[in-house]
Amino acid sequence: MTSFITAFWAESLKAVRSRVPWVTAAAFSIFPIVGGIFMIIMKDPEKAQAMGLIGAKARLLSGGTADWQTFFDFLGVGTAGAGAILFAFIIAWIFGREFSDHTAKELLALPTRRETIVGAKFVLAAVWIQALAVLIFLLGLLVGSAVSLPGWSAGLAWTSFGSLMLCTFLTALLMPLVALFASAGRGYMPPLAWAFATLGASQIAGLMGWGDRFPWAVPGMISMMFSVVYGKDAQTVGILSYLLVVLTCLIGLAATFGWWRSADQAK
Repeated sequence: MTSFITAFWAESLKAVRSRVPWVTAAAFSIFPIVGGIFMIIMKDPEKAQAMGLIGAKARLLSGGTADWQTFFDFLGVGTAGAGAILFAFIIAWIFGREFSDHTAKELLALPTRRETIVGAKFVLAAVWIQALAVLIFLLGLLVGSAVSLPGWSAGLAWTSFGSLMLCTFLTALLMPLVALFASAGRGYMPPLAWAFATLGASQIAGLMGWGDRFPWAVPGMISMMFSVVYGKDAQTVGILSYLLVVLTCLIGLAATFGWWRSADQAK
């Protein structure tokens, strides 16, 4: 346990001393800010129509109204979609930076077990991702209050928070394969290419009606199930979909730990 704490502390220091946490926090903060702008536009449809492109974007939420429910739905759907790319970037940085910074050889030569180092990286990623979800929810509360949205209730807030955290957690479970590509690919490009490929494939799977059997589409489908805008038309997600996400996570974890266990520090 002592070696794991030491490894986690070292990985945390790497993150804290870089600008990446601030960059990801700023990028993720866009969701509640843009959501607030949409709410303002939806309060005045005539003005939205006159604004052209912005009005067209606002009509994406035409199934709802400018209230807390629609605003929370926007945060959930946005996190499950674009958030997956941001999470992949975090994983790619945590695992791929060792190769881009040419520190992988020294890391592999440490007396600390490689499984401990990899485990510390995964725990840091999990804490980082969930912290971002909490951040945008809290920022969303501030933005929604500033916009004076109607329909507030503590029950709605807690339900929306639970939905957001669930979608974030399921998306995080899909990240170990990104870590594998960052490790085996020895850099940033392979994992990011994989993330964009799975995002595109999840869109296709959803359109074809196979989303519940494609793990990368499941978080987005769940966010739509909770959404008042999409909920009535959203495809139902059963226990099999959750199991596929967990299975994908276990495969990614096993493959990543296996790769680091057998990696040659001489290369």
